[in-house]
Order: sequence, then structure tokens, then C-alpha cells
Amino acid sequence: MRTMTSVEAQNHFGMLLDTAQREPISITRRGRPVAYLFSPQEYEALTQSKNCIDMQTATQLLAAFRGSGKGGAAARLVEEREVERQREA
Repeated sequence: MRTMTSVEAQNHFGMLLDTAQREPISITRRGRPVAYLFSPQEYEALTQSKNCIDMQTATQLLAAFRGSGKGGAAARLVEEREVERQREA
């Protein structure tokens, strides 16, 4: 996965979009990941996969990414996604 700073992403946005079509990109601020950018095809593969990680693991990953103590935002996000998946089924 390619890594780019937030300043580089702002200054080279067109290149960022082109690169994201070929490979995922991690955008960092002050050395910490703040966002990931990837193609729509990659997004579809991640969200539609029947082999997705379990919800507990997803919650832990989201909490680690967003930081703990944020009022349960990560847990709510995962719960909302699970409700959406059940509605789609």
C-alpha cells in the first residue's frame, strides 16, 4: 500500500485519484494514518465479500483506527452497517 501525507494529497489530488485506481493509498497526518483511498471496485469487493471479517474484529479495527473513548462511534457504525446488511438480505 502506498502512503502519502495529507499535504501531498492536497497538492497532487489528480495524481492521488489516478493512483487509487491502481492500488490503495494510506493518507497520513503527522505520521499517523487518517484515511484510506481505494477504487470503487476494491470497495465493492470489501463490502460485498461473504468472507468478511466478523463484526467483533471489525469493531476492534474501527476503534483502533478512530481511537477509543469517542462515545462508541465505531461500535455504532458497525451496528448500523450490520442492520443495512440484514435489510439487504
